[in-house]
Amino acid sequence: MQVFEFVKLAELYYAGSHGMDIKGPAAAKASSSSRHAAKAKGVVFQPASEFLPMIEEVHERLVQTTRCIPGAKVENNRFCVSVHFRRVDEKMWGELSESVRGVLRGYPRLRLTHGRMVLEVRPTIKWDKGKALEFLLESLGFADCSSVLPVYIGDDRTDEDAFKVLRRRGQDQGVGILVSKHPKETSASYSLQGPAEVMEFLLRLVEWKRLSRARLRLQ
Repeated sequence: MQVFEFVKLAELYYAGSHGMDIKGPAAAKASSSSRHAAKAKGVVFQPASEFLPMIEEVHERLVQTTRCIPGAKVENNRFCVSVHFRRVDEKMWGELSESVRGVLRGYPRLRLTHGRMVLEVRPTIKWDKGKALEFLLESLGFADCSSVLPVYIGDDRTDEDAFKVLRRRGQDQGVGILVSKHPKETSASYSLQGPAEVMEFLLRLVEWKRLSRARLRLQ
């Protein structure tokens, strides 16, 4: 999984390709007090595995089709194919979009979605980041747990499905945070302006946890 290559922490749970590739810790160190970790140890969920050969074929065709468009980058994320056009001249966006759509006309079981400066080819299954979030919470035993607060941070329009799940749960049962420099309509409860603010937020969470534990030891 590509996201694991970036992080490389074996004790975490990873979800890639819009939640279509979910894997648990390689070796969860479950203790008697971590029954939830033991329950979800080694969880692997790939609802679109039957599409893998098709995705690979489409990836190869898109690489060939977009080769003549400077700046276009085609990425195989295993369960989806991303066509990035951030570095493509704006005058050629229409040509790139039509090239991608032309390839997809031969694959009715795949659909095209739009992200931040990216076109994404995905299987036509009823699965999104919101359903992936619900699956993880259920697998970990946290679906109806009031002592755990899920926090979801995202900067893409496809993250809205996860924000909606948390909003339905209520703010005391989950928080969605949109990362964006510009105001926009969202189902997230809060927003941060960029990666630097996300890092600051996470560091403050860690510090808050450390201070909370210190206070408990003093009681």
